[in-house]
Amino acid sequence: MTSASPRLMPRPRALAPDFESPTPRHWFGGLALPTHVVNGVNLLFPAGERFFIRSVRYYLDKVDDPVLHEQARGFFGQEGRHAQAHESFFQVLTAQGYKVKDFLRIYEFIAYNGIERVAPPALRLAVTAACEHFTAILAEEALRERFLEAAHPTLRALLLWHAAEEIEHRSVAYDVLMKIDSSYGLRVAGLAMASACLAGFWVMAAVSLIQQDKEFNLRQLRREWQVVKERHVGRNVFLRGIREYLRRDFHPSQADTDSLAAEYLGSAGLA
Repeated sequence: MTSASPRLMPRPRALAPDFESPTPRHWFGGLALPTHVVNGVNLLFPAGERFFIRSVRYYLDKVDDPVLHEQARGFFGQEGRHAQAHESFFQVLTAQGYKVKDFLRIYEFIAYNGIERVAPPALRLAVTAACEHFTAILAEEALRERFLEAAHPTLRALLLWHAAEEIEHRSVAYDVLMKIDSSYGLRVAGLAMASACLAGFWVMAAVSLIQQDKEFNLRQLRREWQVVKERHVGRNVFLRGIREYLRRDFHPSQADTDSLAAEYLGSAGLA
């Protein structure tokens, strides 16, 4: 079985986004559609991060590996702080007139009162490992391609801090899964459920916000779709993630991205 990977030790860092200052409604370079796409995944993060923590913590006592235990503690701390930071942004969206609680109620009921309750613990861990792979690719894209340069400084700092720490702990859930059950079938089942849930809930969240934006119209949607399309999220994140994860010899540490995280954290004074 795969042992704890010799990577950067995840270390929680404090970041308190300054949402007291006004945040533009369309904070992504003045563009509505990219803003709603990113706001959509923002809505998924807090409950999702807490699910990841629960899924890994359930099995941690069964793992006899002190290094992996230490990595997991860092993972819990980072994910917990990510959840809190992103949740603070919900107040901004609410103040802007979005009824985010309506979406969150449906999302959390389906995902956590429904799917999580009926899914066996091993499958929940496999879903977490696959989701962590997708979020690490998203993080890599954000840091490497620098497409958040047009974002409002507060949101840019929040997302890049989150991205760097996702890279730091990208292997933790997978390494715990390999200790518990290294079967290829379980890994693929987790990938299938993670792909469907992440993509489905992300689209639902973005559409919910778009429908509530009275300043947004069909002509703007057509014009700004090209900006979103250029990021190739479907190809660069989902298709790439699925292709990599299906390799028999896959391990998250095969993506040599530690330097990306270290470089950003150093430049932001968070190293």
